[in-house]
Amino acid sequence: MAGHRRQLRYCRSERRGSWLGENVKEVAAFVRCAFVGGQSLVDGREVVAYSKRGEGKKVWVHFVGIGGSGLSALAMLAHKQGFEVSGSDIVWSSYMNDLHLAGVKVFLGHSIASMEVNNHGRLPDAVIISSAIPKDNIEVVYAESVGIPIYKRDSWLRYVTAYYNLIAIGGTHGKSTTAAMLSYVLHATGDDLIAVVGANVPQFSGGNIIPGNGPNFILEADEYDCCFLGLSPSVAVVTNVEWDHVDIFDDEEHVRCVFREFVQQIKCGGHLILCGDSAGAYSLLGDCKPNQSSTDIFPGSLISDVGYTVTTYGLSSKMDWYASCITPNSQGGQDYILHYRECPVADVSLKLPGVHNVLNSLAVVATIATLIKNRELVHETIDSVKHHLSKFEGVSRRFELIGKLHGCCIYDDYAHHPTEVRATLQAARQKFPSQPLWVVFQPHTFSRIAALMEDFVTAFTDADHLIVTEIYAAREENKWNSDGKDLANLVIGPASEYIPNLDDVVDKLLLELSTNRNQETIVMTLGAGDITTLGPKLLNRMQTIP
Repeated sequence: MAGHRRQLRYCRSERRGSWLGENVKEVAAFVRCAFVGGQSLVDGREVVAYSKRGEGKKVWVHFVGIGGSGLSALAMLAHKQGFEVSGSDIVWSSYMNDLHLAGVKVFLGHSIASMEVNNHGRLPDAVIISSAIPKDNIEVVYAESVGIPIYKRDSWLRYVTAYYNLIAIGGTHGKSTTAAMLSYVLHATGDDLIAVVGANVPQFSGGNIIPGNGPNFILEADEYDCCFLGLSPSVAVVTNVEWDHVDIFDDEEHVRCVFREFVQQIKCGGHLILCGDSAGAYSLLGDCKPNQSSTDIFPGSLISDVGYTVTTYGLSSKMDWYASCITPNSQGGQDYILHYRECPVADVSLKLPGVHNVLNSLAVVATIATLIKNRELVHETIDSVKHHLSKFEGVSRRFELIGKLHGCCIYDDYAHHPTEVRATLQAARQKFPSQPLWVVFQPHTFSRIAALMEDFVTAFTDADHLIVTEIYAAREENKWNSDGKDLANLVIGPASEYIPNLDDVVDKLLLELSTNRNQETIVMTLGAGDITTLGPKLLNRMQTIP
């Protein structure tokens, strides 16, 4: 436990550290006024901030690590809201393509020149860095040397969200889909919200953001590097709590400790929406007691000692909101009966497969219920929510169809934790109960595979064939002396083999598919690394099969 307290102190000190910028009030002031869509504290009018370093020039923010899902979304939002934006990353990503097309200056590689190019000696007003950027990064060192305020993502998020009704979606799994689903449904009902999601959402015109005017601000709140501890949400959603990011957290209790601090940041009078089916999430209730002021219209069943109410959801009838009679539907998704405290409320239909997506949709319903001000509109609101839930098509890299050819359907999914792998393959088996299911899994980070190996070996039971590639190292060196072959040898259930190179995997699949060309086959690629390139390569090569 002492180690957990040290970690929390480290997270706090990193947010306050001098190298992240000293003049907090000044930066907070320009953030308040910079956002087109944010409200000026002076007269409530929409304004665009101008730099104190040059009258008539927009505030310029530079993002180091702009190619990642989290920072790219913040960069796009800043661009949409009137900032001058630039950024760099060591590897080019699809997010950088979108930013470039939108008019943002993006640079491959880190260099001082990216903060000076075409600006006639002018420097950025602030530099924002991702959690993966080290202190000795050349751009960070230079910014510090010339006095540019430097902010980690959590510090920037704190200022970005401070003057809105923040709805923060947290959890080890499901937060991207839940945040996207909630944002889509609320936006479709006419809410002029702001949303920042850590994945591309095809139904968002802004990719992974909605650049509205507020006052609601929906944010995917990331626990990595304790990033979400700087937030002060009005509503916090916790989808589940499990051990992940093993390079940051010692064990599951350490993760729970950090999530406890997260929910303690909820504003007095705010709300916690929590999946009661998750043991880790349920443990966050702690000393919560029954809400004595509770009524029958969605108020929350518990109240914390710091003044926020709690609403639970799940598959158990003990939850405030729960689903029953879950059945597959003709869209490849599932239908269920929505209940509130044992009373059936509505029939809900989803396009998305998997019980985990039923839970995600329950989180959306429970959250929107807390936002209803006029109780006379409750039933009308629920009807509207269920209608728009039925239209939601999901998030990129979450059971995403890459293509179909010669009877083969290729899907791609971000799953890289045993729980995510298991849920995704269960959804695949629900959608395709009798077709052969080939799974290609790219393990993500040596530390995760070493720590969670026991859970990984039983996570693939719904597959018929499994190919494990070499481990995608990301930011790590192999200090654990582990590789994908260890996992392939230990997997329980499907026939499995280790093929380290992705191009060799394509060759193997082509051989199998050409041999069984008259049989409908499902291929799923899983992982958080460059496994996403395999599906398009396979589809392209399949076109050569006569």
